[in-house]
Amino acid sequence: MYYIGEAGTKVAVANQARLLFEFISGYGLGGSTVALFGRVGGGIYTKAADVGADLAGKVGEHLDEDSPLNPGTIADNVGDNVGDIAGMGADLFGSLAESTCAALVVSSTSWPLMSTNDAVYFPLMVTSVGIVASFVCVQASKMKATVE
Repeated sequence: MYYIGEAGTKVAVANQARLLFEFISGYGLGGSTVALFGRVGGGIYTKAADVGADLAGKVGEHLDEDSPLNPGTIADNVGDNVGDIAGMGADLFGSLAESTCAALVVSSTSWPLMSTNDAVYFPLMVTSVGIVASFVCVQASKMKATVE
């Protein structure tokens, strides 16, 4: 099962497995980078809406910071919500990708673990169960909201 060709060696398979896990660690690093830019980008747009609304209201009309008379307050609140959602989603994706990749990369350093399919699939199964559980919880919360 772990041999390549008729006279293959475990070394060739181990090198291929290590190459595969280098690709996986690259995916984790890319996910972390995307999460970073998602978090920073959401914060920039939120801050821009906040500063714009405050300047227009305070300087132009002498209104309080979050006065309902200032239409920019709506943009400020929308920007806060969008920034928070984008940031949290990016953080969740980054954590999920990084933890799964870290478990796979650490397990790839041990040949006894690499030769056991169950040990290699375990981090993937834990991640898969977590994703399915999150979908079930979201649907359960939607059903509870419609009942009330």
